[in-house]
Amino acid sequence: MADFLYLASQSPRRRQLLTQIGVRFEPLLPDASEDAEALEALVEGEAPADYVQRVTLAKLAAARARLLARGLLAAPILCADTTVALGERILGKPVDDEDAALMLQALSGRTHRVYSAVAVVEGPHAAFEAQLRLQVSSVTLRALSSDEIVRYVASGESQGKAGAYAIQSQAAAWVEHIDGSHSGIMGLPLFETAELLRGLGWRF
Repeated sequence: MADFLYLASQSPRRRQLLTQIGVRFEPLLPDASEDAEALEALVEGEAPADYVQRVTLAKLAAARARLLARGLLAAPILCADTTVALGERILGKPVDDEDAALMLQALSGRTHRVYSAVAVVEGPHAAFEAQLRLQVSSVTLRALSSDEIVRYVASGESQGKAGAYAIQSQAAAWVEHIDGSHSGIMGLPLFETAELLRGLGWRF
C-alpha cells in the first residue's frame, strides 16, 4: 500500500486537518480545462445531505479520471465537500458580497446545520468502489448586528465559504453552541476520515 494519498481539494483547511492526524498527501488538483465549480451546481429540491454526498462522489470520480489521465503513481484518493443549510435551504458559496451579507443575516441568531461528506477510493486501477461517510453538525450563531456583518464581509473571509463564514476565522466569536464535529464544520470530519483510512490500512 502507498504510504500517502492524493487529496483532491484546494482547501488549506483540509490540508491542515490531514496533517494534524499525520496523513501524508499529495495534491491532485483540476486542470485549467476542468470546470470544477460545475460539480457543485445545485439540483432543485435536493436535500442538503443528498447534495453534499453527490458532490463529493462527483469530485472523487473526476479526481480518479485525472489521476489515470496523468499516469501518476497509484495511491488512494480522498475528496470532501461541506455545505451549510438553514432548514432545507442550502447556503453555498456566496456569489458576491451582497449575497454573503444576506446569508449571514439569515443565519444570525439561529441554529443551522453543516453537512460534511468525505470519500475515498483505493486507486485508479481498481473498480470505482468509493467509501463515503457523512457528518452533520448543528451550529448556533448569536444575533449579529448589521455593522458586524458588513465588517466581516469586507474582510474577505466570506468568499469561497459555504454559508459565507469560516469557523476558524473571527466568526468563531459568534458561535454560541456546536453539536457535532468542529473539524467537520471546518471542512473535513477527522473521526470519519480516520475510519475510512483505517479501512485502507492506515493506523492512528
